[in-house]
Amino acid sequence: MTKTITVDSIIDTILKNEGGYVNHVADRGGPTNFGVTQRVYSEFLGRPASIDDVKNMKIETARQIFKNNYYLKPKLDRLPLELQPVITDASVLYGHPRAIIFLQNILLAAGHKIGKADGVIGPATILAAETYVKDQGAKKLVNLYCDERIAFCQRIVASRPSQKVFLKGWTKRANSFRVK
Repeated sequence: MTKTITVDSIIDTILKNEGGYVNHVADRGGPTNFGVTQRVYSEFLGRPASIDDVKNMKIETARQIFKNNYYLKPKLDRLPLELQPVITDASVLYGHPRAIIFLQNILLAAGHKIGKADGVIGPATILAAETYVKDQGAKKLVNLYCDERIAFCQRIVASRPSQKVFLKGWTKRANSFRVK
């Protein structure tokens, strides 16, 4: 039986991957709870969030932030359903422009005429993604997307060696979306 993909199931997976509060010295995002950084929580609150604010954030707040900021706002809900989990997860990790650029780079490399990789979901990107899935299959596109994520993480580590501590986890997380 295939698991039904919904925004709630996508967010459940993100929350499972993110866990609770962390403030790792090498994490450039700083204090984070449920995957929501102090900066993002401050924007949500409309005021600077303290570390205690981040520690005490409710899981329902994280769910709301993920749905609004990383799924609906960047229009990931308009992409083929099979792509939404891996791209939403990347949106949380790297920001939605970077997550969309990963997809656009793949579509451009496959010869789709979408203009340039600008990090914005528009009609051309939606049509190209739909066409790719119809012609080549969602499995292929999801797996290429995982490759793109891992290559990006490797470039991060190459330019900032302090981030190597996270590479194994980033790679495992990207690979968890692979379709066999």
